[in-house]
Amino acid sequence: MPRCALRGQTFAFKADPFEAGPDAAVAHDSDGAVVVEDGRIVEVGPAAAMLARYPGIRVDAYPGQVIMAGFVDCHIHYPQTRVIASYGAQLIDWLNRYTFPAELAFADPAHAAAIAEIFLDEVLRNGTTTVCSYCTVHPESVDAFFTTATARGMRVAGGKVLMDRNAPAGLLDTAQTGYDQSKDLIARWHGSGRCTYVVSPRFAPTSTPEQLAAAGALWREHPGTLMQTHVSENLKEIAWVRDLYPDCPDYVGVYERYGLLGPGANLGHGIHLSEREKAVLRATGSGISHCPTSNTFIGSGLFDLAGFTEGAAPVPVGLATDVGGGSSFSMLATMRAAYEIAQLRGHSLHPVKAYHLATLGSARVLRLEDRIGNLAAGYEADMIVLDPAATPILAERTRSAGSLAEVLFALMILGDNRAVTATYVAGRRVGGSGS
Repeated sequence: MPRCALRGQTFAFKADPFEAGPDAAVAHDSDGAVVVEDGRIVEVGPAAAMLARYPGIRVDAYPGQVIMAGFVDCHIHYPQTRVIASYGAQLIDWLNRYTFPAELAFADPAHAAAIAEIFLDEVLRNGTTTVCSYCTVHPESVDAFFTTATARGMRVAGGKVLMDRNAPAGLLDTAQTGYDQSKDLIARWHGSGRCTYVVSPRFAPTSTPEQLAAAGALWREHPGTLMQTHVSENLKEIAWVRDLYPDCPDYVGVYERYGLLGPGANLGHGIHLSEREKAVLRATGSGISHCPTSNTFIGSGLFDLAGFTEGAAPVPVGLATDVGGGSSFSMLATMRAAYEIAQLRGHSLHPVKAYHLATLGSARVLRLEDRIGNLAAGYEADMIVLDPAATPILAERTRSAGSLAEVLFALMILGDNRAVTATYVAGRRVGGSGS
């Protein structure tokens, strides 16, 4: 792609705000420029100096608006697109009443492709440039997801769900067929373009010990792939796991036994973990996806973000919408919910930390923190532009803002997809409210 530049307020990270503090972590130019070429960021700096070094370069100008890395959603279910905003269920009932019936339809490749189109369009409209998604048990659902993302040039991660018990017959595989189909999909998609494969046992209750052992073997055999599952989301779920796996010390202990922990392990929720379980996650380098709108919408509980991210040995934590249990595709809304949950737990989540969770934090969980999630030289040019005056109330609130942090906070509390002026994927503008 030809060289181009974006000009506006630039917002990036030069350190982890959970370690260095919010003020020391931010790189900000009130009039900055980002130079992009061949899908990568070449340079970021003050606009006057940057543009003088690149005479004649094409400039997309966004005066007063915030240019930053695109959002990274590290836990989402594209097959649940149609069940978002479904009424009145908690986790187990949610699966039986809404999720499993919706997923049965993904045996049809045409249906899977149609939902993948709607899903990724909505993701991009909300400024999310990378997702890590569960597909369904059907290999066709994985093909549809990766094919649709590749057509948009997106960096995505995903995989076939593994389930061999406690689900409708049309959604069950076996330990062997799940292994074989996943292996074929890894060969077809892992490392193809910007695709990363994720070994995906749904959660311990829907897999036998034999299937979890096969999933662990599959992950070990394919270095560079990721692993995703769910853990400790709901109290009834935890009791169910205790009954199904009585020889394991706890829920995390199930995944520990079958080789499903380590760098690149992405465990969704983790709301009710014991101190032993947290210690195991720290020791193994396993990550947690914090899904605040889902945790409140289906009544699961209040995640202890500070308990995972503060202190000498933090657990890698990313931020996620968890659509369709989650109630919004917007990472701005998801940050708002994370802030509110932290408040209920007696902790104020600083906006710089929230944006880090929604970008580099999620990228770290996905082992992509050297490629995506930051506005810095060498990173893939997945970027968004946020407008602090997108709505009358945003404009009124940010008019008196005295710092970038105040602007970012107003955007995450008052903003929605109207605040996403532009979304860029690999340096190419693909949408936004300003299109």
